[in-house]
Amino acid sequence: MNIHTDQRPGYGGDNKTGTTGSSGRSTTGDINADLNNLRSDFNSLKETMTDYISKTGSDALDSAKKTTSDVASKASDLASAASEQAKTFASELERMGRNNPLGAIAGAVLVGVVIGLIGRGGRS
Repeated sequence: MNIHTDQRPGYGGDNKTGTTGSSGRSTTGDINADLNNLRSDFNSLKETMTDYISKTGSDALDSAKKTTSDVASKASDLASAASEQAKTFASELERMGRNNPLGAIAGAVLVGVVIGLIGRGGRS
């Protein structure tokens, strides 16, 4: 098993305590500076993530609003088209009734019989 000593300064195998004399204070100062830098970096990352999540949420809300508006517009168009077709169908039935009154009466009787059978539930 090969065991290599750490090559970084201040981490050599000859120094078992990690710090000696005045270099101990500079190492502690370096650690504190690194810790402060790490805190600063973490806070910056936190702010960046908060901004990103906020922007993404805002974009999603805008997209949802646009989609809802588009769906409402399509539904309105569909409703107006259905209304127009119903008016056209009603006017066509009226025209057929005026041109062929006996056929209209026969159709009405047939529709009445079907509704009566459905209302009875198929009982004899």
